[in-house]
Amino acid sequence: MLSWALTFLIIALIAGVLGFGVVAGTAAYIAKVLFVVFLVLFIIGLIMGRRGPAV
Repeated sequence: MLSWALTFLIIALIAGVLGFGVVAGTAAYIAKVLFVVFLVLFIIGLIMGRRGPAV
C-alpha cells in the first residue's frame, strides 16, 4: 500500500513539473488517501499485535 502511495506521489510530482495540474492534483489526492489508509492499517496492526497460533 505504501508503494502505491509513493508511486502516485511520483506521478503527481512529474505531472506537476510538466504542467498537468489536474493530473497532478488527482494523483496527489490519491497518494494522500492511500497513505492515510496505510497509516490506519499500520496502527491497527500495532495495536492488535502478533497473535500466537490458535490451538
